[in-house]
Amino acid sequence: MFKPRFLLMSSMMALLLFAPVALAQHPDSDGSEDHPMVTRYEGSFIDGYEINEFDEFILPLGPAVWDNDKGLVPKDLAALEGQITRILYRSPDERSSLEILRNYQSALETAGFETLYTCGSDCGKNFAVLLYGPMEKRIMNTRTSGSAFDLPQDVRYLAAKMSDGSRTVHVSLLTAYDNGFGKLSKRPVTLLEIIESKAMDTGMVTVDAEAIGKEIDATGHMAIYGVLFDTDSAKIKLKSAPVLAEIAKLLQSRPSLNILVVGHTDNQGAFDYNMNLSSQRANSVARYLTEKHNIDQGRMRGAGVGLLAPVATNDTPDGRAKNRRVELVKQSPR
Repeated sequence: MFKPRFLLMSSMMALLLFAPVALAQHPDSDGSEDHPMVTRYEGSFIDGYEINEFDEFILPLGPAVWDNDKGLVPKDLAALEGQITRILYRSPDERSSLEILRNYQSALETAGFETLYTCGSDCGKNFAVLLYGPMEKRIMNTRTSGSAFDLPQDVRYLAAKMSDGSRTVHVSLLTAYDNGFGKLSKRPVTLLEIIESKAMDTGMVTVDAEAIGKEIDATGHMAIYGVLFDTDSAKIKLKSAPVLAEIAKLLQSRPSLNILVVGHTDNQGAFDYNMNLSSQRANSVARYLTEKHNIDQGRMRGAGVGLLAPVATNDTPDGRAKNRRVELVKQSPR
């Protein structure tokens, strides 16, 4: 019998080891890995992977329904925040979506999870669109031709929860037999999303113009952690505005100060991708300061160094969060 494996995770998990996972016929997506709490269904491989250190997540707890104002929404839901890990698996073509879901459900319940909601044909025909749609353009169709859920058949869904008092973990599991046209379309597809509730690290966000100026005077540079971007994008989040306003305030008060805006990433994902993304984000910051605060664009230059200059380990979520940053570097007088 094929079952996912669970590994010991602090005091929350009982150690459950099933038969070793067989080597998949296809390699995993670059930079991807199983979550330490929930691993793959035997014979599966990872086709999409994403981690957000802190974000929001809408967990469906009822079938998909149409709202004239909001569009497709779950009938019941839980609004969550925390670290979100998303993994897209493709499983052996001889396995059904029901078998995959039941194996996960059994292992989750054995490990102490409570099943909050599960559905099959009663999910609603657009349930896969509801869960998978927001991910499709970002990570989930990067390795194979076609979308992962071109024409989903036999859609199954499971929501589960576990808490030990110090933190809460939710699991969202969507599995279906994809009958689309991609080269791997006949394989069952599973979207596993794990939401680990935790407090947002606010200590890295508070900066002001005076503090930035003092650090640049003392060291020639300063790491800024309050400039946030949409996932896999150079689009600046609205919540970054206060920090960017302080950077502008410094530049306005020191008209002779010229800076390099340097983008940094963690080591998750491909090398060239991270280099390009960090450069795009650095240039977005410089462009924002010009467009929103009238800073002369000649006083700033954007550059991206990707994962080349970590300030912490990339082996932990906290370390990766410290490595994802924008740095202001003082330029020599021209």
